[in-house]
Amino acid sequence: MYRLGHYGTALLVYAPLGLGLLVADLPDLAVLGGALSLGLVPVPDYDQRLPLVSHRGITHTFLFAGVVGGVLGGLGWAVGASTDARSAMLLGAFGALVGTTSVLAHLLADIITPAGIAPLWPLSGRTYTLDLARADNTLANYLLLGLGVLAVTAVAAVTPIR
Repeated sequence: MYRLGHYGTALLVYAPLGLGLLVADLPDLAVLGGALSLGLVPVPDYDQRLPLVSHRGITHTFLFAGVVGGVLGGLGWAVGASTDARSAMLLGAFGALVGTTSVLAHLLADIITPAGIAPLWPLSGRTYTLDLARADNTLANYLLLGLGVLAVTAVAAVTPIR
């Protein structure tokens, strides 16, 4: 998918996490998580700018999602450790979850295209596709964006302001 489709998928995937953070009375983390999701969702496509890295290769795998989640989890833990152990655990888990789900949202958007992805690499090079829409399909990209905006709007609507 293109950028707008990826943004929409990021919002759609993040909405339940944001709801959980709002219910847990962590509104600052809910907003930060949404911003991070939008900022991280294009990262797998940076492979197009890297020499010797094929597009929809390693950066479009569950392994890469885990690495991004691990890096963000480590950063979150380091930031929280300067305060206390509870903050370190909370921010570490938050970073890991947002990092992982942001890349998984990207994979979800790309698996609907005919080209698909090989998410199980290096265990398997098999490509998976739902073959629903081409990446350049304007309607599909705007539909994903609309669904994502609708999901976060619904979360905001059902969550009381404290």
